[in-house]
Amino acid sequence: MRALLQRVTQAAVTVDEEVVGQIDSGLLILVCAMPDDDTATADKLALKISKLRLFKDEAGKMNLSLAQTGGNALVVSQFTLAADTRRGTRPGFSYAAKPELARALYEHFATALRELDITVETGRFGADMSVALTNDGPVTIWLDTDD
Repeated sequence: MRALLQRVTQAAVTVDEEVVGQIDSGLLILVCAMPDDDTATADKLALKISKLRLFKDEAGKMNLSLAQTGGNALVVSQFTLAADTRRGTRPGFSYAAKPELARALYEHFATALRELDITVETGRFGADMSVALTNDGPVTIWLDTDD
């Protein structure tokens, strides 16, 4: 699985002018399932994200995790993280998981974060979404479970 994490002071996802997910301080997590991923991969990614020390402590150093700060997560499906741009000028997306698997893993990933005591909001899988955020720092981290 691939994920792009953005530390935010606020973030929201809108579908057809309706806010479907919204958080204050925490992480916006754009997530993409790959064809060989399974629920164990999603669990591994959720655990890693919950423990990453991306938030400032009292000394202003990035020493605290999402779990430690009680921050929230806004999880948004993002198949374009699997873009293949090696040839030509139009990205290919054949490295993304098929929609049925991608949906199941996206939902499992969000559930896995909840089971780690993270408050989770989500976008709407497969929808044309508008994502608004205020990046804090800015802190943006790329994760790939294959790395």
